[in-house]
Amino acid sequence: MTQIPVPVEIPVEIDDLTPNWFAAVLGGDVRGATVIESHSGTTGRARIALTHDEPELPPSVFVKFAPFSAAQRAFVDEQGMGVAEARFYAEIAPDVPVAKPAAFHAAWDDERRYVMVLEDLELSGAAPIESDRVDLSTVIDGVIDNFAALHGAFHGSPRFAAGADLAWVAKRSRGYGAGGPPFVTMAVDAFGDELGDGFREFADFYCRRAVDVASVIAEGTHTLVHGDAHMGNMFAIGVASGFYDWAVIGAAPGMRDVGYFLTNSVPTGLRRSEERRWLARYCDGLARRGVTLTTDDAWEQYRLQALTGWVAAVCTAGMGSKWQPIEVAVRSTKRSITAVADLDTIGAFAQRDVT
Repeated sequence: MTQIPVPVEIPVEIDDLTPNWFAAVLGGDVRGATVIESHSGTTGRARIALTHDEPELPPSVFVKFAPFSAAQRAFVDEQGMGVAEARFYAEIAPDVPVAKPAAFHAAWDDERRYVMVLEDLELSGAAPIESDRVDLSTVIDGVIDNFAALHGAFHGSPRFAAGADLAWVAKRSRGYGAGGPPFVTMAVDAFGDELGDGFREFADFYCRRAVDVASVIAEGTHTLVHGDAHMGNMFAIGVASGFYDWAVIGAAPGMRDVGYFLTNSVPTGLRRSEERRWLARYCDGLARRGVTLTTDDAWEQYRLQALTGWVAAVCTAGMGSKWQPIEVAVRSTKRSITAVADLDTIGAFAQRDVT
């Protein structure tokens, strides 16, 4: 992978993705660059077909760069999401023991511009993980194994310490979970009547105690977390799974990813029947990597970390279709509402004197 902060320009528009630009960052004679498809959400995305005679270069790539709208660019810049993902691919990805897109180029600058040229996963036969797959439970087994591998590799890593190479990850993780009240309020205004009293009760609890809640869910040994571990950020090749969209990486307890994923993305009936088995599988995966987590402790952490899936779903719904199609966000919100009720997440926080 190349990382060329200067003098190669970082593109901010689709028209900037020229053959000459690809030739510069990929190191080959690229004669053509044709947009196959493009769209914009929390970042700009484009699949580009490349014309060349270079055997080491792919026929197409996936490019991530600034969102196409000025307002969305400002939000992503403020959150540092694009730069964080570019840094992930440049600095961390080689050490991450789970499947992910290969990176051909990643760069950023002091103006928070960024770009990534990534593997086009469609060439590998990768597909989204759909919640109606008949073999979904088996696929989720693999997702849980991925979490254990990722979290085991970075569990309590000294790389997060001040002055170490991943100190920037730890720094951006402070206050994780505390910034949602404005978005939750928008969701209550838009969907409160539809989603019922249980939703309003949990929203009121979270908005009143967001800072304290964030402090509790940050407790414990930190590891590298994906941070946005919903099914839409995962892919499958057969039953094997992998992760992409690493823009919300952080240093946090590993159960943050597990709780987020199971309560936000997994159909309710399947979650209810399998969640304890999956938590035991996660504990076993950690144990094989020298990390001890009992199933009882995992369950209590899970009850608390269910809040992360709820916050993510509700905040996304509060933004309408700006981040995800609204029907996807509302579906995830309904799953998460049911999960925090099933798990008595408010009661779990009450045991920690957060009421």
